[in-house]
Amino acid sequence: MLAGFLADQRATLVLKCAGLEGARAAELARRSVEPSTLSLLGLVRHLTDVERRWFGQVLAGRDDAGPLWSSAEDPDGDFDGAAPDPMAVSAAWEAWRAAVAYADRFTSEAPDLDVSGHDDWRGTVSLRWVLIHMIEEYARHNGHADLLRERIDDTRGL
Repeated sequence: MLAGFLADQRATLVLKCAGLEGARAAELARRSVEPSTLSLLGLVRHLTDVERRWFGQVLAGRDDAGPLWSSAEDPDGDFDGAAPDPMAVSAAWEAWRAAVAYADRFTSEAPDLDVSGHDDWRGTVSLRWVLIHMIEEYARHNGHADLLRERIDDTRGL
């Protein structure tokens, strides 16, 4: 059930960004309202980093699963570095799909929802906690995506 709700939230992000590829890819990087750096591309990059962190780093303990766009020195790099470049858009979606595929594989292969890992902020967290947190993370950012997409081309209700 948790994996299903998370899949629905991930699909919502894809729907909010639908039709903004190719010639319209630059619109993914269009900012909300200055001085905010929030953009649809920034959300894709941010959610990629979040997927990698919780499933790859925290739960699986992988050293190679750190964030791609943000860092301790540049915590908002996922949003601030979102540029209107079709190659950057393609790379972000490719990284997001790979992170989601890894998370789905990890979840489906886990013996139960009590599999746990250590997070420096939260201490010990279980797969159950991570799935619930990810649903919340996507739901919050999908609300941002609603507003961003409406501002780009008045598309509503995807």
